[in-house]
Amino acid sequence: MIKIGGGLQGLGRKMLPRGKDHKYPYFTFPNNAFIKIIMMRQLLLSVLLVFSTSIFYAQPTQTKLPKPSQKGIENLDANFSQYAGIAHQIWEWAEVGYQETQSAGLLMKTLKDNGFSIEEGVAGMPTAFVASYGSGKPVIGILAEYDALPGVSQEATPEQKTRIEGGAGHACGHHLFGTASSGAAIEVKNWLDRTGKSGTIRLYGTPAEEGGAGKVYMVREGLFDDVDAVLHWHPSSSNGASPHSSLANKSAKFRFKGIPAHAAGAPHKGRSALDGVEAMNNMVNLMREHVPMETRIHYVITKGGDAPNVVPGFAEVYYYVRHPEAAEVEKIFARVVKAAEGAAIGTETTMEYEIIHGVYNLVPNEALAEVMYKNLSIVGGVQYDDKEKAFANKLRESFETNTLVDDAAKVMPYKVEKTSGGGSTDVGDISWVVPTTGLGAATWVPGTFAHSWQAVAAGGISIGHKGMMVAAKTIFLTAVDLFDDPQVIAKAKIELDGKRGKDFVYKPLLGDRKPPLDYRR
Repeated sequence: MIKIGGGLQGLGRKMLPRGKDHKYPYFTFPNNAFIKIIMMRQLLLSVLLVFSTSIFYAQPTQTKLPKPSQKGIENLDANFSQYAGIAHQIWEWAEVGYQETQSAGLLMKTLKDNGFSIEEGVAGMPTAFVASYGSGKPVIGILAEYDALPGVSQEATPEQKTRIEGGAGHACGHHLFGTASSGAAIEVKNWLDRTGKSGTIRLYGTPAEEGGAGKVYMVREGLFDDVDAVLHWHPSSSNGASPHSSLANKSAKFRFKGIPAHAAGAPHKGRSALDGVEAMNNMVNLMREHVPMETRIHYVITKGGDAPNVVPGFAEVYYYVRHPEAAEVEKIFARVVKAAEGAAIGTETTMEYEIIHGVYNLVPNEALAEVMYKNLSIVGGVQYDDKEKAFANKLRESFETNTLVDDAAKVMPYKVEKTSGGGSTDVGDISWVVPTTGLGAATWVPGTFAHSWQAVAAGGISIGHKGMMVAAKTIFLTAVDLFDDPQVIAKAKIELDGKRGKDFVYKPLLGDRKPPLDYRR
């Protein structure tokens, strides 16, 4: 029998059921199931049929690992209940960006207890930290996130059920992200000790990914200047490690000030700040016809006034501008600012704006992605037990999907993505200064969308915990490969120089502003 991840033999260990100390059951499945399937197909079907079936997904690879690496996998398995407990505690806290005091504290304690030195409050952010172990080159960085999203509080149930009214929830799975990355870093540290290899492993605790761009301030402060490669992952509804890009993004809050007055008694005396917001929104919506088709512009009115019978003296609208290229985002954002300026002139109000965040698009690195994919294929996905399948099938009733529950056990095929995804991430800025690669691990029921209550629900049970261990193992094995083979890092750096240009100079899209520590308040 083998444990979660598949493809790694002899790692079974019975775990206790969950109790007050947050121990979780470890689920097992036959390690030769895939081999048996292939043998049956070879006997009953033609070689062509076998091939046509296997091209869709990569299955776990039965690979014999070197003893030091095998020991790291065994350690991760042995500590599953501890990591599940940490992730669940962060899930319960559900702290939003720049307010993740308890979550960051728990991860720092875990790393410190395992021999890491901790630098707290880096880059002007109280909940940001760098945990380091080792010395010399290469320096391998692993990213950890732990912020929740506001307004998506949800119980760990397959039906929508608010946990805390108006509360936050881990609808993007960052509680799993931070925990698995910490576990991987700890095992890399142990591997360095076992092998006597030189080098440095760093875990970067990065707050406020959701709109706060915490990593950008860390890049701006030079915290990645001596790093040779960066590894990261993200919760997902499938397993994959193909290189891909993302959308660059710049956001701002536009604040209009007018003249309040009685809306019925003296409307002519007033100048509506809300009129300024609405005029701006109208002009930006007209502009949508005249921007590149890949552009995404979103806004929400965060303040529209206090009472209908008072002409609003203050109003605010919060904008996001996205595009696959950071330079294009800057151009489009400048046009949005002109719309705001024109709206202020036309409504006889005044306007000022505050940049909230700005992130670059991801630079995919194929040299690193190939190594990450190889290791994900070794680890494989997860198998659900009957209870988890029942949960998953019930959850799937709340959304339409063509995926199967069993897809969580598969690894998507490797392919170089030619187009950007619809999302943005502050990992993008890191990828412009250091070769960077990541993976997605199936911590959610296949078909689930991020930022949904369904993602919160799955992340609060064993489905999420098992998936995060796929990421922890894959990142551990990938870091080991980078320490073992400096040529991979050299190749990755050459690739990055070719994509960004050797004369590239990093300039953050958010300028010189300080971290917006109160943006979620």
